[in-house]
Amino acid sequence: MQDSINKIKINALLEIEKANDSKRLDEIRIQFLGKKGELTGILKTLGSLSADERPKIGAIVNTVRNEIENELNRALDKIKGYELNKQFENEKIDITLKGRAPFTGTRHPLRVIFDDMEEIFLGMGFTIAEGPEIENDYYNFEALNIPASHPARDAQDTLYFDNNLLLRTHTSPVQIRTMEKMNPDPIRAIFPGRVYRRDTIDATHSPQFHQVEGLIVDKNVKFSDLIGVLELFVKKMFGEDRKIRLRPGFFPFTEPSAEVDVSCIMCGGKGCGVCKNSGWLEILGSGTVHPNVLKYGGYDPEIFTGYAFGMGVDRIAMLKYRIPDIRLLYENDIRFLHQFR
Repeated sequence: MQDSINKIKINALLEIEKANDSKRLDEIRIQFLGKKGELTGILKTLGSLSADERPKIGAIVNTVRNEIENELNRALDKIKGYELNKQFENEKIDITLKGRAPFTGTRHPLRVIFDDMEEIFLGMGFTIAEGPEIENDYYNFEALNIPASHPARDAQDTLYFDNNLLLRTHTSPVQIRTMEKMNPDPIRAIFPGRVYRRDTIDATHSPQFHQVEGLIVDKNVKFSDLIGVLELFVKKMFGEDRKIRLRPGFFPFTEPSAEVDVSCIMCGGKGCGVCKNSGWLEILGSGTVHPNVLKYGGYDPEIFTGYAFGMGVDRIAMLKYRIPDIRLLYENDIRFLHQFR
């Protein structure tokens, strides 16, 4: 039996010497000193020995146990020191490396366009006014000289709550509200906001979009003043080399009315697929404020004149940033929005 004990000791010390991590030392401890270990198995056989042999073999087993235990502890201290140094080596921080910039948010492209437009018009002396998105029929249609028979008043185009309340279809109602409030003082203001139409979503249409409209009412306001404001806006928004073109148009709330085009920002006016080889892109509508609208706002059309203009912010954003699909503006895809950092 002493030979067996000595063999266990030799094997244990050899295994300890070969061990290269703390996990292996734990396995060796269990193998030789655990409840089912080899040395523990020797102790379980002491009952079969004679009374003279039992204390002698027991003492030898305890001595070997202590030797193995001590050697395990020495090896464990050494290996833990090595493992700790290795951990420090792997976790050390190189302070000479460049820092990693944290991910930050960015302004939405529509917000960028809103801010740019507001800055441009504020620089021209305009103020900013806002109004409710839930409007009544009077401000949204009647006071803007839109007759009851006009198609825009049909339920197929307008989102109604009842016969009187609706989601505004343009920001023009704020023009009437501003005239009522400012009368008889001159007005030079823009009206940014969200508007709604009963429309099917596709690459160029959405039931919710954004507008910025402008209004000037004063004595002796001329159509040439409107052209000057629009030319300056286009150059500030799209570049100094951009030109504008006015075409006759029709809007119930302005007379005369004009559609305004800008020389194509893709081809510079030479003609391409975006502008359908015309060299021009339509960006807004404008005109001289209709006398009936001035009357609804409380201004005497014999004394005051004015002009108004309106444009889609979504369309301006799509043109300026070459966005092919309006739905990208509303899907909150971080890969798309990240481009506008």
